[in-house]
Amino acid sequence: MNGNSAVRQFHRWTSIVFVVTVIFNTVMLVIGRQATWVGLTALFPLILLMITGLYMFALPYLGKSRTPSPASDAA
Repeated sequence: MNGNSAVRQFHRWTSIVFVVTVIFNTVMLVIGRQATWVGLTALFPLILLMITGLYMFALPYLGKSRTPSPASDAA
């Protein structure tokens, strides 16, 4: 597994954790046991999702070379 696919897999699993924490937060809100720590449970996976998402968003732009490839010169 290369680095990019590892980041994508981590992002997928983190999104599942985030959804579970949001559901947990909603359930606690409905039953009236809302506390500050419950609201903050979704913050950690959300930060990880932001970091990995921005990394994956930037990958196509970071991978482009500034010099033209020989294949593009032949056209």
